Order: sequence, then structure tokens, then C-alpha cells
Amino acid sequence: MTAPDDLPADAVDERADLLPEERAVGSADAHAQAEEILAESVDRTEHPDPDASTQSGRRTSADTA
Repeated sequence: MTAPDDLPADAVDERADLLPEERAVGSADAHAQAEEILAESVDRTEHPDPDASTQSGRRTSADTA
């Protein structure tokens, strides 16, 4: 998993500004929450789910024809 120290500080700071629905329920630590969300996002991007039946599956143009 991506370490919080490997994330760009400006991205974490920006993501720590809670979304309206997050603001409604609150957050004990918005900065830690932002680090976790961004780390998971990086991991999903770098290691996509190999199961082609999931939404993250990659299709070729031949698959759509």
C-alpha cells in the first residue's frame, strides 16, 4: 500500500477539505482520512483488479465491436 509520506502534500491538503456529505457526518481527522483515501486511489490505479468482470476491467476496441 502507498505510504502517506509518498503522497503529494498539496493533494492531501486539498482532499482534507471535506465534501458536503462528509461534512454532514463529520470526521475525527480529515487529514488522516484524506491520506487513506488518496493512498487507496493510488493503489487501485497502480494495481488494477485483474478480474475483467469488474468495472475496473480493461476492454479492447475488439471487445466493443
